[in-house]
Amino acid sequence: MAVLTEEQTMLRDAAKAWTQEKSPVTAFRKLRDSGNTDGYDRAVWKEMAEMGWAGIVIPEEYGGTGLGTLTLGIVLEETGRTLTASPLLSTALIAASAILLGGNEAQKKEWLPKIAEGSVIAAFAIDEGPHHHPDRLTMTKTLSGTKRFVADGGAANLIIVATKDGVFLVDGNAKGLTRQRLHSVDSRGFANLAFENVAAEPLSVSVDQLLDLARAGLAAEMLGTATQAFEITLDYLKTRTQFGQLIGTFQALQHRAAKMYTELELTRSCVEAALTAIDNNANDIAQLASLAKAKASETLHLVSTEMVQMHGGIGMTDAHDAGLYLKRARVVEALYGSASFHRDRYATLLNY
Repeated sequence: MAVLTEEQTMLRDAAKAWTQEKSPVTAFRKLRDSGNTDGYDRAVWKEMAEMGWAGIVIPEEYGGTGLGTLTLGIVLEETGRTLTASPLLSTALIAASAILLGGNEAQKKEWLPKIAEGSVIAAFAIDEGPHHHPDRLTMTKTLSGTKRFVADGGAANLIIVATKDGVFLVDGNAKGLTRQRLHSVDSRGFANLAFENVAAEPLSVSVDQLLDLARAGLAAEMLGTATQAFEITLDYLKTRTQFGQLIGTFQALQHRAAKMYTELELTRSCVEAALTAIDNNANDIAQLASLAKAKASETLHLVSTEMVQMHGGIGMTDAHDAGLYLKRARVVEALYGSASFHRDRYATLLNY
């Protein structure tokens, strides 16, 4: 487990308190049932930005706090616990880092302060087919084609587009850009984006750099989701009785709970190692990002499945939160590469 600074600890505690009070799972359920097409609550996002979360990786000279990727990962973990629907990952980490790492001074001055204050929502457009294959991109710098299943793509007013010719910055109001909002199983804001000779500005950052940031950040969010699912399930084992005794006393269930706990601890080590490597600009970021995403995907799959099974009949109903965690798990497992994709990539990077 990473040793947190006093500032990081305070931010973690503040994020935990805020998500539990202002953005619990009941708020996400209400958002889902409201018919909201953005995939997030604009008032909630405004509060998050006012607390400085949107500017965590952005230097002070551009309106942020410059606290680093690990610090933002700590916040993402807490939002993942309560399934908070927000563009924090796509905007505050991916887009902000893309401009910070690859933008010119004019681009930084134009976009980073807006991201930090929460007035800009961004999306990262990468995949062109039903599966994650960043090595098979066909879109060129002319920006014609379709990007599929873009997280926060329906509401974004800034698009970071990955092509075979590099990464480009696109204004959300650009001529030739059209959107098809999607109804995803986890009720989040995904969209297909169609481009037809869209004007764009190049960014001097690689597709792989941004993808590894996205994977590490998403893995942090997934860790929070899995941890909360486990804690809810553990509480149920301590209170549900069957055959006159608590089901938590059944040895088979104890073994399964111990397995989940062990996997969660291993996942935390992988996620924190990847986030720390990014902050240190280490030479093994790619390996650690794939390791974190693979492990987070496997662990969240395990815990979300066990959550439904251990809750029995109630876990199969929409009235219980287990289904919300399961649906979210299945979506993020595939986003930016599945566990099998990253196991293969990890092995390739290590020349196995």
